[in-house]
Amino acid sequence: MTDGRAPNRLGAEVWIVLGLSLGQSAAYAVVALVSALTQGPLRDATAALNANRSDREWLDLTLQLLSIGFALVPVALALYLLAAEGHPLRRLGIDGERRTRDVMTGAGLALVIGLPGIGLYAAGRALGMTAHVVPAPEHTYWWSIPVLLLAAVENAIVEETIAVGYLLSRLRDLQWDPWAAIAASAVLRGGYHLYQGFGQALGNVTMGLVFGWWFQRTRRLLPLVIAHTLLDVVAFLGYLWFADSLGLR
Repeated sequence: MTDGRAPNRLGAEVWIVLGLSLGQSAAYAVVALVSALTQGPLRDATAALNANRSDREWLDLTLQLLSIGFALVPVALALYLLAAEGHPLRRLGIDGERRTRDVMTGAGLALVIGLPGIGLYAAGRALGMTAHVVPAPEHTYWWSIPVLLLAAVENAIVEETIAVGYLLSRLRDLQWDPWAAIAASAVLRGGYHLYQGFGQALGNVTMGLVFGWWFQRTRRLLPLVIAHTLLDVVAFLGYLWFADSLGLR
């Protein structure tokens, strides 16, 4: 259904939301990849996920928190637009009605995606298809771990709400074929990870296919947010604590 609005109007809405959020990130990711490829072998490139934003502690913290806060604004916009058809959180399955089941499902999905993801990253590095991904900042402070946890939650909320919940709901309203919609969501996810290299982009396309299929089947977004949060927490804190001992720095 299109809520009485013309399909071209809903289509324009989708492009605007993506242009303010993950579509914009995908465009920058493509430019970053081209930049890395034209500077030398991709295996020599570095992709910093949570880099310091200033060498002054108070300014670094301020900029980190502002970045996290403003990244959530497109999510608020997407939920506001979906609210025209009813309660947006209930429509996306973020209602807390199956809290325990959603947490368990999210943890299971994190294992299904995370364990093969480690192998894919190692293979991508060995084949020269993946940049050296640095998930934690070089300089850390007393507040670094809480901010990394906030960043993990923010990433999960932004990506799953927009790339899965909002996009698949809108493509359903526009009467897209379900598998075409899932593929579009997965390609978008891979696109905004291209700055990490082809291996990570491929891995995220695969993750997008699994997550998109799950949402289409269950209409429950909360397990995906939980799974994504767990994946990022393990990556961020794992690198912060074990990078030196594993020789990753």
